[in-house]
Amino acid sequence: MSALPSTIGTEAPRASVAELRERFRAGKAALLTHFAESRATAPAATSLLRALARHVDQTLADLWTHAGLPAGAALLAVGGYGRGELFPYSDVDVLVLLPNDHDGASEALRGTIEGFITACWDIGLEIGSSVRTLDECVTEARADVTVQTALLESRLLTGSRRMFNAFRRINTEAMDPRAFLRAKTFEMRQRQVKYEDTPYALEPNCKESPGGLRDLQVLGWISRAAGLGRTWSEMAANGLLTPFEVKQLLRQEGTLKLIRARLHLVAGRREDRLVFDLQTAVAETFGYHGNTTMRASEMLMQRYYWAAKAVTQLNQVLLQN
Repeated sequence: MSALPSTIGTEAPRASVAELRERFRAGKAALLTHFAESRATAPAATSLLRALARHVDQTLADLWTHAGLPAGAALLAVGGYGRGELFPYSDVDVLVLLPNDHDGASEALRGTIEGFITACWDIGLEIGSSVRTLDECVTEARADVTVQTALLESRLLTGSRRMFNAFRRINTEAMDPRAFLRAKTFEMRQRQVKYEDTPYALEPNCKESPGGLRDLQVLGWISRAAGLGRTWSEMAANGLLTPFEVKQLLRQEGTLKLIRARLHLVAGRREDRLVFDLQTAVAETFGYHGNTTMRASEMLMQRYYWAAKAVTQLNQVLLQN
């Protein structure tokens, strides 16, 4: 497979929002076209997700500079985007982080932040944004485990690194790993019941259904909260996983990411359900054409169910660990 096309070169300073819009859309289109024309492999999907995240990173940094945010503020990627991976039509979740002594309610600052968020939407970013001070982050995280989870995977995009380091320190200090484990386990059980409580649903959600990507993410969140590793390899080094389990997790995670990325591409929008109307089209992007004993869609779903079953089993074992 050929290398992903470069989408971001040396930019002229202070490009207009219109120029940034054109640059962003052309760059994203090039990445999606390259992926569509490539073989349907897990490494191709991983490369796409990382390249899309880098492309958005640069665009947001340019917009931040263009908006003229205060020097003491910082822009953070949070949630799934914070992992440094972005599916073709997923939301881009960001946090505008302000120092405690900043008056976030001041009319001038509020107008500047609103202008930045509006510019993000104008160029085509499906942005999900929040604006908080350091203290507000701690308060919100303690009150809502969903917020706490999103902040757990944060990374600095642009702005004050000092602020970001302070943010990471206070969030780490505020984390109660045992309480987080209980909350995320309860949340996961509720979600699995909502999505038919089986990895074998006829129209599974490859992100939220049992055995989907979310079950893998739960393991990563709990391990990170407990300081036991941010990657499968780090978890293995801390005795949570065997080398065989690491290999299985990487394989099944790659399969699920590939299916979800291809599903987004075929749907042309954020769509995480393998609905009947899309199964055949997605299967054909894998090169499946069916035969006298099995349709193309059945070949795809067999591959999905195999991965989902393995993830379900690994999830159960690792949560006990």
